[in-house]
Amino acid sequence: FIFVHYNYYLLKLCFCDLQVLDSAVASFTLEIIARHGEPAPRLCNKDPFTLRSAVYLHSLFPKAKFILLIRDGRAVVHSIITRKVTITGFDISDYRQCLTKWSAAMSAMYSQCVSLGAQICMPVHYEQLVLQPRPWMESILKFLEVPWNDSVLHHEQLVDKPGGISISKLERSSDQVIKPINIEALSKWVGHIPDDVVRDMANIAPMLATLGYDPNANPPDYGKPDAFVLQNTNFIKQNEKLWAAKEQELQKQRELLRKSALRNKQTANDVNKGSVEGKEQNEKIT
Repeated sequence: FIFVHYNYYLLKLCFCDLQVLDSAVASFTLEIIARHGEPAPRLCNKDPFTLRSAVYLHSLFPKAKFILLIRDGRAVVHSIITRKVTITGFDISDYRQCLTKWSAAMSAMYSQCVSLGAQICMPVHYEQLVLQPRPWMESILKFLEVPWNDSVLHHEQLVDKPGGISISKLERSSDQVIKPINIEALSKWVGHIPDDVVRDMANIAPMLATLGYDPNANPPDYGKPDAFVLQNTNFIKQNEKLWAAKEQELQKQRELLRKSALRNKQTANDVNKGSVEGKEQNEKIT
């Protein structure tokens, strides 16, 4: 009886501790998301790996909904490597290793999404969203219970505008975000992946087939763009110099911010080093 009685209170104590921890994690997470932008009735987090913990996050935020944005892993890895995007565990000099990591990450996130169910987690293929933006955005907003607004098809008109979209100058994909919806990025990876990796693709990244991509197609047939997207794509091609100038300006600002951050880091290191050396000198004198 004493053993059972002791374990009962131990379990009760553990349960209370877990509740406290969950409450702390929820508050911390909410604070981070809320402080990333202006006050709004709905908060959104775009961290690519959030879905790894979707089931747990849903327990913390039961009213939250999740969108799993699925993209051809070959395009994802090509973007990571060419843009030198640092991700823990990814070797950005190795296509084979990155594709293996991508497949494992997508397997975990897709499993979490399926576990939550279609009312809570909605899988969306990036390629279909780009090719047919209106019907897909209509479905997404309906899923999120948000009224339709045409502005979702013209995000580029809201960049850096009051109440609009604030883009990070340090984010390497910002040069794409400033453009209207277009198909330029869909097949940029074709012809850039090493032949031995292309040959072993089905085994290296099994999630390609699971998610509906043909691992042996180079390039794959993603489908046909609608007239709206074709018009945007042609507009970008006809004004290549304009967009190139905008991209160069973003790159210039990114480099200035990077150098400034490095200088600040070096200054902080120098200050800390000086403080330590001063303390050691004082201790010697004492």
